[in-house]
Amino acid sequence: MSTQTLGLLSGLFALALIVVLGATFFTVEQRTRAIVQRFGKFLLAAEPGLHVRIPFIDKVTGRINLRVQQLDVRIETKTEDDVFVHMVVAVQYYVLPDRVYDAFYRLDDALRQITSFVFDVVRARVPKIKLGALFEKKDEIAEFVKGELAHVMDGFGYGILKALVTDIEPDARVKES
Repeated sequence: MSTQTLGLLSGLFALALIVVLGATFFTVEQRTRAIVQRFGKFLLAAEPGLHVRIPFIDKVTGRINLRVQQLDVRIETKTEDDVFVHMVVAVQYYVLPDRVYDAFYRLDDALRQITSFVFDVVRARVPKIKLGALFEKKDEIAEFVKGELAHVMDGFGYGILKALVTDIEPDARVKES
């Protein structure tokens, strides 16, 4: 074997070794979990720190953020006295650390699910309340949204910290009068 061929083979071997070592180790940030699969099957939810995996067999398929996050849902609905109002409901949610599997695999789009449920709850409650009383009952509506949402989302691995009605804005014509 010539010196040139030997040098080329050594370089290729070194490059392959670097690629395999790079694919062996991975890190997980604080307040995050990494979902690891082996041949497409769930293996583990890796906690923060440095981890080892079998290259080309184990795959990090996703990461779940465990911090509290906020979703602002803007809703248009009608009150009992036929006044249209725009409401903003802020939902503070988080992934339950012991339910990461459910949060990753059971729901395709958690934000859309939360939004749909908030729409449903608010549109069921607000039409039974007059505009004047709506401002007084905003905390009651927020508690009802939180309670109902927490009950449903717990089954999917999500906790609801708080739901707040942050804005109620009546139709422009009503504000002018």
